[in-house]
Amino acid sequence: MKVIGAGFGRTGTMSLKVALEELGFGPCYHMIELFEHPEHVERWEAAVRGEPVDWEELFSGYQVTVDWPGAAFYKELSERYPEARVILTVRDPERWYESAWNTIFTLQDVASSRAPQMARDLASQKGFTDVEDRQHMIEAFNRWNEEVKEFIPAQRLLVYEVKEGWEPLCDFLGVEVPKDKPFPHLNDSESFRKMV
Repeated sequence: MKVIGAGFGRTGTMSLKVALEELGFGPCYHMIELFEHPEHVERWEAAVRGEPVDWEELFSGYQVTVDWPGAAFYKELSERYPEARVILTVRDPERWYESAWNTIFTLQDVASSRAPQMARDLASQKGFTDVEDRQHMIEAFNRWNEEVKEFIPAQRLLVYEVKEGWEPLCDFLGVEVPKDKPFPHLNDSESFRKMV
């Protein structure tokens, strides 16, 4: 594992996934993998229950994880892979809540998979317990981000807004900025709703 994403969903994780793969850090494990590999859901459900996880088996073939469910285990993963860099994607908390409310908080039930329930259980376990309480969720979001910054050593962590583009990401990873390739901006709320 080369890169561990610790940012919560709706902070640009899909854009980051595609950007990292463009930079050669791929393939990247993201929540959408669970819809393509439903056999993984059972392993994540076991992890949510606190059972031991064979991270090498789960992430076999992947160099990076961003978004849920991997982000929820950033502490365990950062200890298991001490050389991996950690990226905390962030955004304005009010805008984050609006985006999350219009997507992952209210549309999960329509997906025909156990993955959304597992993701909900995991989010609840991490303090995101009442999606309808805007203030509570924003406080949980801010607390999550602060905990990541406290847990991960500063030299190993990039706190990053995807609107910053290639430069801080490439500088952190020690790679060149792609020439003539715009930074990917994907999975806005409307795109997410259509996908679901």
